[in-house]
Amino acid sequence: MKCRICDGTDLVPALDLGLQPWANHFLSADEVGSEPKYPLKLVYCQDCACVQLDYTVPKEVMFADHTYVSGTTKTLADHFMRTAKEVDRLFTTGRPGKSVLDIGSNDGTQLKQYKELGFEVRGVESCSKIAKLANDSGIPTVAEFFNEGTARNLNQKFDVINASGVFFHLEELHSATRGIKVALKPDGVFVIQFLYMKSIVENLAFDQIYHEHLLYYTLKTVERLLNRHGLTGFDGYLSPIHGGSMILYVTHQEANRETSDRLRALIAEEDAARSNELSTYQKFAEKVAAMKRETLAFLEGAKKEGKRIFGFGAPVKGNTFLNYCGIGKQHLDCLVEKNELRRGLHSPGMHIPIVIEKEVSDHPDIYFCLAWNFKDEILKNNKHLIDHGVSFFFPVNPKEHA
Repeated sequence: MKCRICDGTDLVPALDLGLQPWANHFLSADEVGSEPKYPLKLVYCQDCACVQLDYTVPKEVMFADHTYVSGTTKTLADHFMRTAKEVDRLFTTGRPGKSVLDIGSNDGTQLKQYKELGFEVRGVESCSKIAKLANDSGIPTVAEFFNEGTARNLNQKFDVINASGVFFHLEELHSATRGIKVALKPDGVFVIQFLYMKSIVENLAFDQIYHEHLLYYTLKTVERLLNRHGLTGFDGYLSPIHGGSMILYVTHQEANRETSDRLRALIAEEDAARSNELSTYQKFAEKVAAMKRETLAFLEGAKKEGKRIFGFGAPVKGNTFLNYCGIGKQHLDCLVEKNELRRGLHSPGMHIPIVIEKEVSDHPDIYFCLAWNFKDEILKNNKHLIDHGVSFFFPVNPKEHA
């Protein structure tokens, strides 16, 4: 294969998580056991330092029909509002007729925040049933995969283009980036929100590696991609959302915006941490293997003591964790989930049944929290259970600064 960013061919193994099902393929009862599995391996490009998957599940399989809804948690909705307010304050306050395009707009949660701030909003979402949710709630959304052709068909240039947790998904990466260049006003800002590989490594958050996430950016590697298409990052910051996500502000190279001090500082921290060196990922792989052993020891020890354990949350990333570690129904009785679209389904690979949180009355001794990125919200909402002796165990515990 060639590197997705630079087309280089000098790719070396970095982390092997084995054969795994597509993590968002939650199963009905008659599908259990029939789901296909695919290699889940990271490789490192020795030409541009990009870490990426070496196998692509077709986008039509992963994104044309899925059950992820971004409006499920208050934490994420609050984050989206803070992001929109910050973008408006910095770049569009007082601008008449300001507009925003959201790529991979899901149910419109992010666009609702921009709409409240007076923006004209447009969304592009590949899953038709999720796009319908957005349209039904008053957020104009096109049900298509975003690429250069989609951008040209919109026949509009935008003050802001947003991509929340989608820019590392893109199978048509270069076409989509050209589309952003086409659809962005000369003085417009492209806001990329992406899982930051430096944080993934620091947090041992290997579960954020799954087939939808084709690329794992650092600031160096995303800039390499942007520059290839006449774009550049000029400002950004690290948000705690999802255990450490980069919010990067991007514009046309010809706009000649000065790089901010805070972005320069982040780049320097990245260099100091050797986040673009192969040795960092080799050490990461060793720590992930040790984490697997420690997690299984905890679960098996608890079961020997007669403890009942439920999974808390059924996030997509949780399936990477479950399948890599071999955590199944012998460890977790069920996965407790808010998202009604997953009612009655089973986790891919390990086939753990999903139950809806509000319908659980007989709580376990331990909740094994797969949705660890919403730790504060989970602990706040379940203080009454904690006060009655229920334990909440977080297998991934992000660093405070990440």
